[in-house]
Amino acid sequence: MVVIRLARGGAKHRPFYNIVAADHKFAATGRFIERVGFYDPKAPEGRESFRVDGERLAFWRQNGARLTPTVERLVKSLGKQKAAA
Repeated sequence: MVVIRLARGGAKHRPFYNIVAADHKFAATGRFIERVGFYDPKAPEGRESFRVDGERLAFWRQNGARLTPTVERLVKSLGKQKAAA
């Protein structure tokens, strides 16, 4: 089963997450199929902190991929931000 989840990168106390499509059997920071976006929770003001390729996300969801709760929350918040703008 394919899962859309966060893969942690970055330095100590400076997290950076890639949003990836990966087989659920592989480690969270290990091998993945495709990078779909990124999330930088410590991004300074004025710099992009979250980006996701909506087309690829929709493709994976149509093919049975599940989103982890954290990724689902981030995608929903992005939708709300776009609707407000």
